[in-house]
Amino acid sequence: MKKININIILILLVVLLMVSPFFFNKTGEYGGSDGEAEAEITKIDPSYEPWFEPLYEPKSGEIESLLFTLQGCIGTGIIAYVIGVSRGKRKAENDVNH
Repeated sequence: MKKININIILILLVVLLMVSPFFFNKTGEYGGSDGEAEAEITKIDPSYEPWFEPLYEPKSGEIESLLFTLQGCIGTGIIAYVIGVSRGKRKAENDVNH
């Protein structure tokens, strides 16, 4: 019996997590939490005014989604790099000690 590569299983699970919302939310309405939070706060306190305005307001929701995804990808890349460097250092130390 062939050993199943754990990386393939993890990739398939990630793909499943990415695709599953499209099956659960048939309307395709995905809103951000910022707008929802402001609406709920306004219900509680109608005189509420936001503390500041966004520095940059994208022209469309697609651009906003792109920038949000890009931000997440950059953060993920930084975290993966730090983990890779720390594992590499640990492996090098183990090779020197043995």
